[in-house]
Amino acid sequence: MAFPTPPYRPEVHGHRGCRGLFPENTLPAFLHALSLGVDVLELDVVVSADHQVVVSHEPWLSARLGTGPHGEEIDPAHERSFNLYQLPYTTIRRCVVGDKPHPDFPSQQLIASYRPLLNEVIQVVENACQQLGRLPISYSIEVKSEPASDGVFHPSPIPFVELVLAEIYATAILPRTTLLSFDARILQAARLQAPALKLCLLVESDEPFAELLRNLGFVPDALGPAFELLSVEKLRALHTAYPTLRIVPWTVNELLDMTCTIEWGVAGITTDYPDRLLSLLYLMTA
Repeated sequence: MAFPTPPYRPEVHGHRGCRGLFPENTLPAFLHALSLGVDVLELDVVVSADHQVVVSHEPWLSARLGTGPHGEEIDPAHERSFNLYQLPYTTIRRCVVGDKPHPDFPSQQLIASYRPLLNEVIQVVENACQQLGRLPISYSIEVKSEPASDGVFHPSPIPFVELVLAEIYATAILPRTTLLSFDARILQAARLQAPALKLCLLVESDEPFAELLRNLGFVPDALGPAFELLSVEKLRALHTAYPTLRIVPWTVNELLDMTCTIEWGVAGITTDYPDRLLSLLYLMTA
């Protein structure tokens, strides 16, 4: 495996927009990431009680992110009782996010916002691309699913994928979209329903990559491992065994880790701080 030299440049994937700078998975975060110059917007989707595809990392109201539908504080011990899959979107829309400091991101701007629908995000972002005069952006849409939560916090894989695909088709972004999931069942369902859609298996365990791909049953377009799981040896093995597999690690936030990941020659880097990564890439490729 030969490491790249300038002007090699991996894609910059803005994690939940730009979580280190603006409230995650909100329109302000996506628009700011867009203005910074990211190549890909990464976002998460769940489903409401009325089958709307909602942009949110958790399928419940996270106590760290904001308040309940009546402005009430949410007890972290009981946040899962605010199950988005049991709430209509009109109720979810009233829940404010981003108006209080995030304990993990002290430089995050305080902006009262809300959990938008996937179709709203796409429409707003596509319009913003035109206004900025930049090329259309790509999307990495993570479907939040796990077997134990089927029918509790989300639909089962086939109807879940159907709902997400309907929004992708309606907004004509399929050629610029990758569907991500930790749940192999989601990717298997998506491959059957939309063979042309790019797919990425997310990984957060130390189970061998080859075994995970065997269990998936096919080689996806991309593999998204946690940054801490990677090494030079593992990347060489992946490159040898799966020459077409794109590697896009997450979530790379520190400059030293960014430098290391760039030198490894990965296809893309997912970060909460795309401003840091973009500045570093500029310095490295200037």
